[in-house]
Amino acid sequence: MKPFRPNHLSPPDLDWGSLITWIGDAQSALARYDGILQGLVNPQILLSPLAKREAVLSSRIEGTQASLNEVLRFEADPVDDKSEKYADIQEIINYDRAMMSAVDELKTKPLTLNLIRKMHFVLMDSVRGWNKARGEYRKTQNYIAPPGAPIERAIYVPPEPLTVPGLLDNFEKYIHQEERDRLVQLSLVHAQFELIHPFLDGNGRVGRLLIPLFLYEKRLIFFPAFYLSAYLEANRDEYDHRLGAISKENDLLGWVVFFLKAVAAQAREDMDKAKAIQALYQKMKDQVAEMTRSQFSIQVLDTLFKQPIFSSPQFTKFSKIPKPSAARILSALEKGKVIKVIRAGRGKRPTIFTFPKLIKLVA
Repeated sequence: MKPFRPNHLSPPDLDWGSLITWIGDAQSALARYDGILQGLVNPQILLSPLAKREAVLSSRIEGTQASLNEVLRFEADPVDDKSEKYADIQEIINYDRAMMSAVDELKTKPLTLNLIRKMHFVLMDSVRGWNKARGEYRKTQNYIAPPGAPIERAIYVPPEPLTVPGLLDNFEKYIHQEERDRLVQLSLVHAQFELIHPFLDGNGRVGRLLIPLFLYEKRLIFFPAFYLSAYLEANRDEYDHRLGAISKENDLLGWVVFFLKAVAAQAREDMDKAKAIQALYQKMKDQVAEMTRSQFSIQVLDTLFKQPIFSSPQFTKFSKIPKPSAARILSALEKGKVIKVIRAGRGKRPTIFTFPKLIKLVA
């Protein structure tokens, strides 16, 4: 199979009339979701479990097997690197870190190739592929194939290395061009990144990270919390097929329609989950205040929502509540069945708690 060289991004030659319904549906669903985001008191705290879920699902598309519960439990009490899921969990944690670092940079800088390189550097830290030019665009040929298969059995061969800089330059410029519709533009940005496959490893995850970052930079969402990997993971065969059809059949329209449908469906799902999390927060606000009789009740609540599986020392650290008060509060919450113990402390190992209502809602 010869390397595929995608066309430079420019105003696309699409049947815009056939896209009107799909564009309208995606725009409407995303706008309603954004309305929910703007109404959240602290989206960074309330949507933290959804961000972790996104990291799990995006990484799962690439073959990891760790669950959200396993990631949260590991963060509550990191185990040694000989554990069965350690490598998978580390990849997921890196995904979350890469996202957070990019969001911080976007507050003062635009979305650039340099920022994408920095994300990749964080993403590939101490995990599979760390030695494959981490944080650097490739200078050698890569390809997509079954594990261990030679290039002759490749499913897709990206463009030759010498063409990558020019394609990336055009890609970056297109991100900042005005387009007839931003969501159509995003569909092309995501597809082009995957077609260029500019890194030796980690391209799929970086490409999915670009989705909320693009929406955030273009002010289509108030907070960079749009988690498309749930839809893409559930529809992985079509996702792969539609991306592949661009290079094999020049079917750009089919990809754009698929992407717009994905945005609309995921925006509605994320909206429902965000509303449910907000409702749970409001409900628990009164319950926690009544159970704890504490001036720290809001700090307690924020800690539970940001880290729904946690150790007793973590609770004290994250909530910034004095240790004696924290111990009394945890006891009251456990007695009131707001939290439950999933591992009793022994020796140097701390007690691990879970906030089951939020875990059930997110997972």
